[in-house]
Amino acid sequence: MNHAVLYVRDARRQQQFYEEVLGFETIVDDPGGAFVFMRAPGSGNHHDLACFTIGAGAAASEAGRSTVGLYHLAWEVPTLDDLEEHRRKLTEAGALRGASDHGVNKSLYAHDPDGIEFEVMWLVPPDEWGAAENQAIVAPLDIAGDAQRFGGGRWSTTHRSAWPPPPSPDADHPDQAGAAT
Repeated sequence: MNHAVLYVRDARRQQQFYEEVLGFETIVDDPGGAFVFMRAPGSGNHHDLACFTIGAGAAASEAGRSTVGLYHLAWEVPTLDDLEEHRRKLTEAGALRGASDHGVNKSLYAHDPDGIEFEVMWLVPPDEWGAAENQAIVAPLDIAGDAQRFGGGRWSTTHRSAWPPPPSPDADHPDQAGAAT
């Protein structure tokens, strides 16, 4: 996937949320507030998210409750340390709704100002998946424990827009110290 486009009540309200809470950068915004195009931190895309205003009177999405539709978008962060920082920011913003360990990824679930669900996740390096690759796991998330296991600063191998990662002080994973693949 390259980017997502959302219809929202107020693109400027979404812009403020995504900038302040998730660290997105505004690339293009309409002076009248009709739309905004934003880039996720570390992304090499022109934009990762676009929001189009449809007005304050728009009803909430019923997707998954009474209509078909998108369940959520997932934004990947490069390290578990980043995931912990996002947990803090989402909690402070009152947006965090849940957290799960899915074996192959570690996930936070939140709602934007219009109640649209999204996920912030860290992908476990594929060489660490083991049997979890073929299982639908939903377990309690323990970011601190996972940081001890994998290294809090260890980069996900799929987060390549800023590749190679900076040198890692993590002695348990020297292969991540500036390694390009």
